[in-house]
Amino acid sequence: MNVSLLQQRNDEQSSAAVNRGIQVQSSFNTVCAIEYMKSHNVDPRVIERVLLHPEQRRKAPY
Repeated sequence: MNVSLLQQRNDEQSSAAVNRGIQVQSSFNTVCAIEYMKSHNVDPRVIERVLLHPEQRRKAPY
């Protein structure tokens, strides 16, 4: 059985915090992005995945 590694985001607030964290990483650095996401209660496993493994990110819905 093939199980997808991707899970649905919990809510729009979390989604926005993750997306903004990715923007912070590209504009500033990874440490700033980590701190931003931590301050918005993003799960540490999600932070690691989206910042350190961009190939595992979800595709933007646009």
